[in-house]
Amino acid sequence: MIPGKELLFVALGGSGEIGMNVNLYGCQGKWLMVDMGVTFADPAYPGVEIILPDLQFIEEQRENLVGIVLTHGHEDHIGALPYLADDLGAPLFASKFTAGLIRGKLEEEGVQDRVALNVVEPNTVIDLGPFKFRFVPLAHSIPEASALLIETPYGKVFHTGDWKLDSSDAVLGTPSTPEQLEAVGDEGVFALVCDSTNVFNPQASGSEASVRDGLIDAVKKAKGRVVVTTFASNAARLQTLGEVAKASKRKICVTGRSLDRILTVARANGYLKSFPEPISPEAAMGLPGRDVLVVATGGQGEPRAALGRIADGTHPIKLVAGDTVVFSSKQIPGNELAIGRIQNQLAAAGVEMVTERQEHVHVSGHPGRPELEAMYGWIRPQLLVPVHGEMRHMMEQARFGLSKGIPQALVQNDGDIVRLAPGKPEKLGHAPVGRLMLDGDVILPADGATMNERRRVATYGQMSVAVAVDGNNRLVGVPQVKLQGVPVEEDREAFLDEAIDAAADAVRGNRGNLDSLRESVRLGVRRVATRWTGKKPVVDVLVIEA
Repeated sequence: MIPGKELLFVALGGSGEIGMNVNLYGCQGKWLMVDMGVTFADPAYPGVEIILPDLQFIEEQRENLVGIVLTHGHEDHIGALPYLADDLGAPLFASKFTAGLIRGKLEEEGVQDRVALNVVEPNTVIDLGPFKFRFVPLAHSIPEASALLIETPYGKVFHTGDWKLDSSDAVLGTPSTPEQLEAVGDEGVFALVCDSTNVFNPQASGSEASVRDGLIDAVKKAKGRVVVTTFASNAARLQTLGEVAKASKRKICVTGRSLDRILTVARANGYLKSFPEPISPEAAMGLPGRDVLVVATGGQGEPRAALGRIADGTHPIKLVAGDTVVFSSKQIPGNELAIGRIQNQLAAAGVEMVTERQEHVHVSGHPGRPELEAMYGWIRPQLLVPVHGEMRHMMEQARFGLSKGIPQALVQNDGDIVRLAPGKPEKLGHAPVGRLMLDGDVILPADGATMNERRRVATYGQMSVAVAVDGNNRLVGVPQVKLQGVPVEEDREAFLDEAIDAAADAVRGNRGNLDSLRESVRLGVRRVATRWTGKKPVVDVLVIEA
């Protein structure tokens, strides 16, 4: 669909789900993309860590895409760029810090010379055909997070990205003041496209400065070695932890490649200048436990992240009974089992744990209801479009916005093609949306043949059968059977003997061609497996013509 004389909005990710944010604005034949993020796979995608958005809708009209604007450097907003941006061929626009993170990702994939990356200063107006936009700095848990003020022939859109209200000195960067945001509203904003993540929180998200005091208290109470786990991209929390280490007279050790990257890019852009020089894990283990504070990735239960390897004893950092792990992050819905597994490993080792339920060791980077209400009052939009949340979050924000005097609210979902203006906002149709998976170095449909086969093998197990036949399709020798993940253990040999006999009987009884023979063997062996186990494993048959 090519935009006409109208303002369209299409979310290809991040509406109706948490993460994988991709938003499109369409006007006068052109499209502007805001963010291109990933989400992280759950156990439904065995062997896969990263899920990418399916951008088929915009790929089919890439010549009309004038630019991709990135609001900030979190993975759910920039993570898909190294894998998909080159195919779109559109220039990228980001703040200096965000561009530093993006540049590193593009270099890792070897596409830095094929993707144009432009650094935009705050309040600099960029003209892209029917769109003009400028960054409006907001507070978040990463430096240089910004809203976008997008000017179109059909009105101005204030697209918040992720944000909160926090003017404390713990925030990295300088967010806009209430007066500056009110001035944006004075310009006349037609639509507010707004983060819905924390809409059910009746309290404000809280100040990063308050977490500093809570973390200092928690660390000072600890008797042994302390590990604090937080989101790698939470650079504000990283600065806070540097101050906690100084206040508690502990050396700091930073472990996790993503944390190293954030620290490097932040310092290169003038942030974290006072952060203490980290020591290596080996040096940390050479000091008394009470003298060390370790910052680690993996608070969401990722098994290969630093905390997961610390918990299972495969990391240079070793914890013993009496040591402490502080979870300075929110538990993301869906990660409960993975986090619980790591916490149980730590508990079994006698490690003490502190979460936000016991101490004030975390604040959200997203707005609670008081912050949303304040933003509504400053921006004063005619239309509210909730994004960045599951359907329950977006519906609740729509209700809340209407109750606070916003004249109209429109709740859309991934793929909905919405006309915002002119006229009454309405849904026009549906764009193809979906998920891709990064499986090793290959990008495939997340629910395609490969993943469906892998799920079947994971659920039912797999058997391989090899039979040899002569020119008349008569059995030669003894069939060979191998199995993986089929639930027979003590009776394995008896089971294999029966499966081999079934394969031989299938060959002897076959009167058709090789394809018919192969299918007879497959069904015969699977019947044995079903009778023994109650499961129907995947059976692969190799017929060798001797």
